[in-house]
Amino acid sequence: MADKKQFVKEIADFNEDFPQWYTDVVLKTELVDYGPIKGTMVIRPYGYAIWENIQRNLDDRFKKTGHQNAYFPLLIPQSLLQKEAEHVEGFAPEVAMVTVAGGEKLAEPYVVRPTSETIFCTMYSKWINSYRDLPLKLNQWANAVRWEKTTRPFLRTSEFLWQEGHTIHATREESMKETMDMLYLYRDFAREVLAMPTFVGQKSEKEKFAGAEATFGMEAMMLDGKSLQAGTTHHFGQKFSRAYDIQFLDKDGTHKYVWQTSWGVSTRLIGALIMAHGDQRGLVLPPMVAPIQVIVVPVAMHKEGVKEKAQEIVDALLAQGIRAQADFTDNSPGWKFNQWEMKGVPVRLEVGPRDIEQGVATVVTRHNLEKGTISLEGCAEIVEQLLKDVQNAMYEKALAFRNSHVREVHNMQELEQALNDKCFAKVMWDQDPECEALVKEKLQATVRVMLDDEKPFDDVCGICGKKSDNLRVAIIARAY
Repeated sequence: MADKKQFVKEIADFNEDFPQWYTDVVLKTELVDYGPIKGTMVIRPYGYAIWENIQRNLDDRFKKTGHQNAYFPLLIPQSLLQKEAEHVEGFAPEVAMVTVAGGEKLAEPYVVRPTSETIFCTMYSKWINSYRDLPLKLNQWANAVRWEKTTRPFLRTSEFLWQEGHTIHATREESMKETMDMLYLYRDFAREVLAMPTFVGQKSEKEKFAGAEATFGMEAMMLDGKSLQAGTTHHFGQKFSRAYDIQFLDKDGTHKYVWQTSWGVSTRLIGALIMAHGDQRGLVLPPMVAPIQVIVVPVAMHKEGVKEKAQEIVDALLAQGIRAQADFTDNSPGWKFNQWEMKGVPVRLEVGPRDIEQGVATVVTRHNLEKGTISLEGCAEIVEQLLKDVQNAMYEKALAFRNSHVREVHNMQELEQALNDKCFAKVMWDQDPECEALVKEKLQATVRVMLDDEKPFDDVCGICGKKSDNLRVAIIARAY
């Protein structure tokens, strides 16, 4: 027990200072370190391994739905960005530019990619001629730079990693279907891989992406009751195709403008994982994305056969396709237990001389810290099922937490109380920007998404109290 107290004391109290707890965890677990330029982060191997697992799973899903990967340049001529007025205005405050290269001032500044609609559209205007070229469904895994004023590792950094899909279609119906299909793909991924329940729906006019006709978001509840935008999809309509003259010759012999979408998630998902599942001891990682799914800790390693048995267990787990390793360092067993708990490894197996005699290993599951024993015979198959059980249990735990922190409200007083109680508020909203502005000014909260699959529960707006034909069920929360 002394080891645990000694080890965890450098992490801020989870309940008293959640933001500092978050910062302590991402640094102590070696997910990231601060880069030399303000607002940048160095993603360390343990953090990058989580991103790789996210990336692989999403990439498989994209390819199964007919998308192809491509890569577009990091630098974009400023003139291209300026073609769509709403888009350039939205990103202007965050844009970084290159004005000198090779020791000479450039004739035109180059924008460092904040997002890639403009370069995709420039190339689409060259590539698209006929209806036979459609649909074109591309995705790129890349980095982006947005000069943020307030930064925090993973959640908001000046440079981040992401994927951005950009598709073009012959009809509005096709492009809207793509927009919604990708929103639901993200929702399913969050549930099945990140063990994270989300609300999905349309964003308000104020919160939509610069240049989009409509934006749809995926909002996840963090353990402090705040919302994190975990992914977005955008329907552009023909705004960009008209600005960049992307036309195709249709079957009826006429030229038409294409319909477009865009969608993306980023390394922000790692921040979501930390804040949706963590606890006072540190990270709690879902098995699907954990870099190490099982850590094997030999106890009394100096005794004959212990180290060999630990390696034998690891080899069996690896052969089963489980990401496993043994801790053969000379640290004490207590120190090792605390270390791997802090790093969020889903399952710990402890094996010592007595365990070997009895043909068992002690097993501890990180998400609930329950301890038991499993047979060494066939342990790989047992652990494989255990990891599936842990994945499901983590989702159910997160879902139960979220459901207990969502409150139906009917007026501003109830709305304020729900937010102060660290809950999401479900409210009827008339989509009036003045109501939205009032919520932000008075309560420091925002409309996160509007829910199409929820039945109305009031006939007046819960913010202004007026009747309206535009009422929609909305989620209002304080957010990162």
